[in-house]
Amino acid sequence: MSGTLRAALTDRKSGDRKQVSVIVLIDALGWKYVEDNNFLSDVLPHRQPLRTVLGFSSGAIPAMLTGVPPAENGHWNLFYYDPQGSPFRWFRSFLFLPNGILDHRITRKLLKETGKRLLGLGPLFDCCVSPRLIPYFNWVERRNIYDLGGISGAPSIFDQLKREGFTFRVYTYHHSTDAQIFRQAENDIRAGAASFYFLYLSEMDMFLHMHCTEPEKIKERLLWYEENLRKVFAAAQEVSDSASFAITSDHGMTPVSQKYDLLKHFEGLHVRMPQDYLAVFDSTMARFWFFNDSARKTVSEILNNVSCGRVLSDAELKRFGVFFPDRRFGELIFLLHPGWLLSRSDFNGASWRPVGMHGYHPDDPYSDGVFLSNGKPENSMNSVQDVHDWMWEAAQRAGV
Repeated sequence: MSGTLRAALTDRKSGDRKQVSVIVLIDALGWKYVEDNNFLSDVLPHRQPLRTVLGFSSGAIPAMLTGVPPAENGHWNLFYYDPQGSPFRWFRSFLFLPNGILDHRITRKLLKETGKRLLGLGPLFDCCVSPRLIPYFNWVERRNIYDLGGISGAPSIFDQLKREGFTFRVYTYHHSTDAQIFRQAENDIRAGAASFYFLYLSEMDMFLHMHCTEPEKIKERLLWYEENLRKVFAAAQEVSDSASFAITSDHGMTPVSQKYDLLKHFEGLHVRMPQDYLAVFDSTMARFWFFNDSARKTVSEILNNVSCGRVLSDAELKRFGVFFPDRRFGELIFLLHPGWLLSRSDFNGASWRPVGMHGYHPDDPYSDGVFLSNGKPENSMNSVQDVHDWMWEAAQRAGV
């Protein structure tokens, strides 16, 4: 425990008013969108970018909540290779059906609802791979990651707070819109419901997907967030002598400049799925598993001859904390260059035409998240993973 924190806790014991800490996670709010404007700069003078986790929110947010990388907490991409443990292994009995039936929208809808309602895969589950391939995969987010025990491989900040007996409140899209979260948090703070408040605001992500190249609309949207956040922070100041506030994000949003149809290279090959290999195509990433050398060679040759991205080395995956020795998330990972988008993928249909995307290499400047706070952090803040330590110290200050 730092000297400053120890002194703060001593002051609390001497009879100060209850302290409050508020942290707000705004999905996809990239450093590029706030570095040159005055977004809450008078309230949050400490301002810096945060390096994101390689991949998507499904890896970045669990890293933030646990303080350890995906390779330790077990959460990276949503689907992972697990033919023995797949909740859909029973569906192999139906693979004799033609693709016209298997890959029909009604079949996908039935699988989606079965996963959600009967197989315990949670409210976010979606059939984002071909039904012909789904018996080979498992789904990582079986529980709400904001609930106690929600992250499979490591305790989250909420597990720690509960264990130490601190009072806290968590607000997410699972139950409320961003506007509703603002109102509920403001009311709860004034009522003294807890000492630590975590607000996850998800709607900025979709807004930036569709409008990240429109500065005036971004300015207008940020103004709406600013007006509502000021009310939340004002409520904390009313009940606390030295409330701590922070805004963070899991990643940024990169403008899309080019699209590429990678799937066309895998249609009509002499190697086939699922007999020879498996693949999952996301908006900016493709992941592969191989069952023979011919498939590995064929796929590798294709990927090495396209200019829109590159295969990531094991050394890179280890450096970014996303290397899994059992290769559950892929034996070969192909990542698009920043600004490129797969025109067809398993996770998005033909109607998905965003002007912004995330999920690129962490070196991409547009991929940086943010950390804005009303006090300088005592520990260094370099990546979204470091937000965990800030939350833990802030909670200790407020919760004693």
